[in-house]
Amino acid sequence: MLGAHPEASNLAIVCEVEHDGGTLTAIYKPVQGERPLWDYPDGHLAHRERAAYLVARLGGFDCVPATVLRAGPLGEGSVQRWVGTLDEPADSPVAVTRPGQIPPGYLRVLSGEDERGTGVVLSHPDDPVLRSLSVLDAVINNSDRKGSHVLLEGDGVYGIDNGVSLSVEPKLRTVLWGWAGDPLTDADRARVERLVEAIAGSPEAGELDELLTVTEVDALVARCERLLRAGRHPRPGHGWPSVPWPPV
Repeated sequence: MLGAHPEASNLAIVCEVEHDGGTLTAIYKPVQGERPLWDYPDGHLAHRERAAYLVARLGGFDCVPATVLRAGPLGEGSVQRWVGTLDEPADSPVAVTRPGQIPPGYLRVLSGEDERGTGVVLSHPDDPVLRSLSVLDAVINNSDRKGSHVLLEGDGVYGIDNGVSLSVEPKLRTVLWGWAGDPLTDADRARVERLVEAIAGSPEAGELDELLTVTEVDALVARCERLLRAGRHPRPGHGWPSVPWPPV
């Protein structure tokens, strides 16, 4: 173990693990280090981290780093591959700029003011991999997709810190609203269809029943089916903040 992550709200330990004869940097989140959350009373965040990765893999969403459950030095917890390196932390594509400084090819998400009353704009690239991540977030009902939870590595875009997800109640809260109301791409529709088929008949999907409640798995399937019927990216809802705070 290399040390606790200083910005994590729950205990998260940066560590090195052995993998294929070498070492791999990872983030270890032991169950015993989780703070109770009133809106996630069932199960453990570590199990939801693993479930989110499993859902992504079953659907062919290649945008969540490999995540497993392991019995580590502090007990059972999730272990997720570290994106980037410790010497060069991965950047986020999500930007907060002045109104006239939105990067070319970026989609505006919202406008506001900083603590000094100066106008700012939250935006993100119109990128197909990032778009697929936004679909995955709608599927898993991610309630905390901050900009700092979206990282670039090579040609890939990865969503990390997926523990507060897969609730039965609608809780989608994300910075990736740039495609709200737009039709799903054929590729993303195929991913959601593949996921529904996998949950219904894949032996690998049986692990979801161990990680989540029956009601949560049923809600996951229902969200997929609603998304396919609508054929469009969801729009921000009412009664729940649609953007996490802070957004980055």
